[in-house]
Amino acid sequence: MIRDDRAVAEEHDAPALFRPIRIRGLEIRNRVWVPPLCQYSVTERDGVPHDWHLVHLGSMAAGGAGLVIVEATAVSPEGRISDYDTGLWNDAQVEAWARITRFIRSQGAASGIQLAHAGRKASVWPETVRRTGSQPLDEGGWTTVAPSAIAFDGLRAPVALDEAGIRGVIEEFRAAARRAVEAGFDVVEVHAAHGYLVHQFLSPLSNVRDDGWGGDLRGRARLLLEIVGAVRAEIGERMPMFVRFSATDWAPGGWDEEQTSTVAGWAAEAGADFFDISTGGLVRDVRIPVGPGYQAAHAEFVRGRAGVSVSAVGRITTPEQAERLVASGAADAVMFGKAMMRDPHLALRAANELGAGAAIWPPQYRRARPEVNDGEW
Repeated sequence: MIRDDRAVAEEHDAPALFRPIRIRGLEIRNRVWVPPLCQYSVTERDGVPHDWHLVHLGSMAAGGAGLVIVEATAVSPEGRISDYDTGLWNDAQVEAWARITRFIRSQGAASGIQLAHAGRKASVWPETVRRTGSQPLDEGGWTTVAPSAIAFDGLRAPVALDEAGIRGVIEEFRAAARRAVEAGFDVVEVHAAHGYLVHQFLSPLSNVRDDGWGGDLRGRARLLLEIVGAVRAEIGERMPMFVRFSATDWAPGGWDEEQTSTVAGWAAEAGADFFDISTGGLVRDVRIPVGPGYQAAHAEFVRGRAGVSVSAVGRITTPEQAERLVASGAADAVMFGKAMMRDPHLALRAANELGAGAAIWPPQYRRARPEVNDGEW
């Protein structure tokens, strides 16, 4: 499904990070991508993105990114991490997102949306509010759901989903995918990472069910695979679908990169095209060896073991670091998160430092290019 334009790019001596990539019917201009970055900024608490989201996301598109994936966006009100999150369960949200996707496209970038359900990690105070823990029911919070009635440490205990509830979640993802198409997104990503609902089903630490939605790996992966099938049915054959995985729980007896690789292969068979590899989030107080590019080896492992295309994310901060990952074949693209928030024009800087040329510069900014300003950035 993926065409890597290496021959064409090599004729023009382009750095690996700036070679276009085709996934199904979509060509993305480079491999400098923006991952979902939660903003907790929907102050009306209605799930509708507004001017902050337009400027935040639009600046990264104008700054040369190839793909801009918007923040974890809930498929239902109960699926939000907090009530300051964006959503995609009604027409008002579709209309607001359409304004943003139009601008992203106008800058030559592709837009993606991460569809999410927070499960037992829902109904919490956002980072922008100086309170922690679950939002009380009498202060706007709600009852959370999970595969099993096991609480995330420090949060209110969830209710275990029954068969009807699970089917309802699948239909919420299906409907949100349909709205993503209507809103003009180029890519849909299913969030199966960071300890949220789909990850909760995948991990044996949070899923202790003994029915068809738990037990062995196939049972624990069933929710994800049915969501992937439902989303593919809605978005058609030309639109790319990503899945974000946490490759490991960093905890004994938990989810790991071997299971991730196996399920990535199954998800590819079910209709997913690309895998965004992160780690952690399911349990608190685990030892994570955080450092430069600390998750990239997990992306490379999944890519090699499952034979799928992946992106790397996590403490990747420099163009040279990202170029090595793509040029070596460790990853097919790189997600710049906090580095992109610090510098929304990171892709322009990377193109300059790697000698990729001026093609991605917006016309309005071309007079600021270093090569016409004595080489100064």
